[in-house]
Amino acid sequence: MLQQTKDGEVAVADAATVEQVAKQVGDLTTQDDPEADIAVDSGDKKKKKRKKKKKPAQVFEKAIANEYRGVYPPGEFQDYNLKRTTDEEVRAEANLEEAEKTWNKFRKGAEIHRRARKHAQENIKPGMTMTEIADLIENQIRDMAGTNDTLKGGIGFPTGLSLNHCAAHYTPNAGDKVVLQYDDVMKVDIGVHVDGYIVDCAFTHTFNPKYDGLLNAVKEATNTGIRTAGIDVRLTDIGEAVEEVMESHEVEIDGKTYPVKCIRNLNGHNILNRRIHGGKSIPIVKNGDPTKLEENETIAIETFGSTGKGYVVQSGECSHYMKSTEPPANASVRLDRARKLLDTIDKNFGTLPFCRRYLDRIGEEKYLLALNQLVREGLVTEHPPLVDVKGCYTAQFEHTVLLQPTRKEVVSRGDDY
Repeated sequence: MLQQTKDGEVAVADAATVEQVAKQVGDLTTQDDPEADIAVDSGDKKKKKRKKKKKPAQVFEKAIANEYRGVYPPGEFQDYNLKRTTDEEVRAEANLEEAEKTWNKFRKGAEIHRRARKHAQENIKPGMTMTEIADLIENQIRDMAGTNDTLKGGIGFPTGLSLNHCAAHYTPNAGDKVVLQYDDVMKVDIGVHVDGYIVDCAFTHTFNPKYDGLLNAVKEATNTGIRTAGIDVRLTDIGEAVEEVMESHEVEIDGKTYPVKCIRNLNGHNILNRRIHGGKSIPIVKNGDPTKLEENETIAIETFGSTGKGYVVQSGECSHYMKSTEPPANASVRLDRARKLLDTIDKNFGTLPFCRRYLDRIGEEKYLLALNQLVREGLVTEHPPLVDVKGCYTAQFEHTVLLQPTRKEVVSRGDDY
């Protein structure tokens, strides 16, 4: 998931990989019914209460916790320069145990992400509706997370399924009839979280090979950003490296040649617990920002390429929302329905992004008036679709990177990208 600005793999294998363990032994059991037959006095007669039927506990057959004993496989490790590794080794070891607990949560989320996107890549076909595709991905995540508590784990943000000139922030609302076509270019932006630690990772899905050049350009730019990023690296330097690679490409589509442009007002970002955008923007063009990345930050390196203007604006019906992390002190919610909706949002999503389909799923009805009031009061932020010029094509690739003291871990890396 991306952040918008105001103005508009040389991998080093790590020797200490985590060994996958055998499947845990043990069956899921349901709790015994606590109600026994109870005799009730009624004059001379005694009756027994009818025994209530047990409600079967939900079984998450695909929960990945069933395959691991709490330790999940790491992503791809990349070294910093030698001096950084050597100078920080002692200090890093002192805090390693606590940090590993956090990294392990990211790794669990990343393993769910890899499996969910593999399922999507194998099953998405032309002719499917956007809602069918979103459900395909999100139901997989819910099942693998192994919990009904949306604050404990599962979907990190609404699944983005932005098509063609739409670069980001589109997911279907109820009643959406858009159908995926063979010639569409779909950005699939998936978020998974474990205890609020969010893995943000995206790819672009196409059927027609005529778009391969565009996808390859963006994928190469993202990998360049990952290689460039590191502790004490200036944000503008990452943007400059990405821009140089991305805009060295041109592609031919339907007999016409297009330069590939960075979408200059879309960025990567740092990630905080339960906050997909931590406040630091990682540009994909040179922008002069001297701010440096820091040790133990979690960042999303994402790049967007376009055959259009390379600039997006908000357009279309909004589906993405998020509870404000800095609500105005003088906010006033007049409608009782709006206050109740805010409470529902807090209990089910906290500060994680959500969409209207998720409100529908938990039984909310006729909530748009209340939701719009929360937006007007600044208690909830809305994030409409972001589009380049109609008729152009946009592509995106993204990974989550852990800036560990002595190396970086591309935690969401998989065999696919």
